[in-house]
Amino acid sequence: MAIDDTPLDLSSIKPQPFAQRRNKVTVADFARVGRPGECITDWLNNLPQILAGRDLREIIQAIVRARRADCPVILAMGAHVIKCGLSPVIIDLMERSIITCLALNGAGSVHDSEIALFGATSEEVAPGIAERTFGMAAETADFLNGAIASGHRQGLGMGKAIGQRLLEVRAPHGGVSLLAAGARLGVPVTVHVAIGTDIHHMHPSASGEALGATSQHDFRVFAGQVARLAPEGVLINAGSAVLLPVVIEKAIAAARSAGHDVGPFVGVNLDFIQHYRGGLNPVKRADELGGRGYRLTGHHEIVIPLLAAGVLAALDDRKEANGG
Repeated sequence: MAIDDTPLDLSSIKPQPFAQRRNKVTVADFARVGRPGECITDWLNNLPQILAGRDLREIIQAIVRARRADCPVILAMGAHVIKCGLSPVIIDLMERSIITCLALNGAGSVHDSEIALFGATSEEVAPGIAERTFGMAAETADFLNGAIASGHRQGLGMGKAIGQRLLEVRAPHGGVSLLAAGARLGVPVTVHVAIGTDIHHMHPSASGEALGATSQHDFRVFAGQVARLAPEGVLINAGSAVLLPVVIEKAIAAARSAGHDVGPFVGVNLDFIQHYRGGLNPVKRADELGGRGYRLTGHHEIVIPLLAAGVLAALDDRKEANGG
């Protein structure tokens, strides 16, 4: 059967005046050229009111609103954020009561502890496997497995158990430890593990009972913080593609099943590649629960300090405006 290849007759097309068209971009949204010596607030205000330029400013304002309303700002983060050297930035936000809860995966607790104890972390995997030495650092395993077992006996969560032990041994670099900062400041730092994913799980000193009990305790602590997000809290996932997004999902589900609204809240996924589960939790969940979800793509070592600087500048501007 022959196919009709008659061209479309365009004579019936009905052009409309440009003034009647809806436009997503206007010249008012364009970036402004900065001037030498401008502060971070000026730099942010010069960004285009388009896409990530707009989103970054809205995320900053959401964090400021949350803290002014005494609502949580929860940061869930993968170990890469620590390996990018960002712990001092995050600790500063904890000390200023801007971050009110921090959640780590198991790798985060490993790298944070090694930095605190030895001032170095992140071994080369391929040579270590080839040489049969990967993950075999005795001091790391002994410290973590000992702290977790002790915490289990005391009924503590994993994050608090490790943080307290770092303070007790006066870790040489404890000033840049997130876990130690949480224990020192009374800021919840929770650790969420999948057994078999972290190097100290390979050692004979590892206790599945202690790992499971202390991480389960931390899940309940984290879910308790998530339950308090409504009406203006902020929940950020940074650099965790799977584990922490699914922990966030289950924490939201548990909190809602227990009678807490959770939403509306602002959910943010920060990563240099946007993954499926991070886009769901917390971004899509925030939208579904009446809040707002954002995806901000970029390198952690640039985006997180920029976000922190913007929040501090905005809070300082508010303080000056109120005569503080």
